[in-house]
Amino acid sequence: MSERKVALVTGAARGIGLATARRFLEQGWRVAMDDRDAPELERAAEALEGIIALPYDVSVPDQVERMVADTLGAFGRIDALVNNAGVADFGPIEETDFARWRTVMETNLDGVFLMSQACLPPLKESRGAIVNIASISGLRASTLRVAYGTSKAAVMHLTRQQAVELAEHGIRVNCVCPGPVRTKLAMAVHSQAIIDAYHDAIPLARYGSEDEIAAVIAFLCSPDASYVTGQILSA
Repeated sequence: MSERKVALVTGAARGIGLATARRFLEQGWRVAMDDRDAPELERAAEALEGIIALPYDVSVPDQVERMVADTLGAFGRIDALVNNAGVADFGPIEETDFARWRTVMETNLDGVFLMSQACLPPLKESRGAIVNIASISGLRASTLRVAYGTSKAAVMHLTRQQAVELAEHGIRVNCVCPGPVRTKLAMAVHSQAIIDAYHDAIPLARYGSEDEIAAVIAFLCSPDASYVTGQILSA
């Protein structure tokens, strides 16, 4: 088995996930990049070396099992899992029917649960790390986010639960809650009024970058964070 560490990053075709995959590669890791958007994943992976591209859906149990098996087949180990895959579907409570609610929950929450559970055997072996990506919307309530914000709040508690239960295996679990980050997803749903309001409320008076969030994620997976677990980090 190669001694080079391996990270499995979901939602890696774009945005924070892609930036995180690149950060790991820069640090000498090998990376399994997952995204259910197969064409976009293929485009993102073309320019990268030391990766495998896995076009699976984190909300489907048998696809999750295949994803983990493919990663182990290619690299032989998993040292870090980054649960980044997510969907943002905003709308008023009265317009959020159960199908819309489940669409958000099955990726944002079920996917984190399924991926973490499937990766436990190799993570126990490597005494590795899990980083779950939540959101500022899970820390504070705001309009139009009944499903999205609730899913991210649940991810934060799931992180604490995982950290407590998995500590005996040497597995560290932490959560990153990005505020506004200049991703395509954010820019698609943030009006100019929302952008201006965020700038007024943030001490640095700007959105974060994908690379800045990726740096935090990589730190939490590194030996430098060897005594950090169960933390909810706003970034």
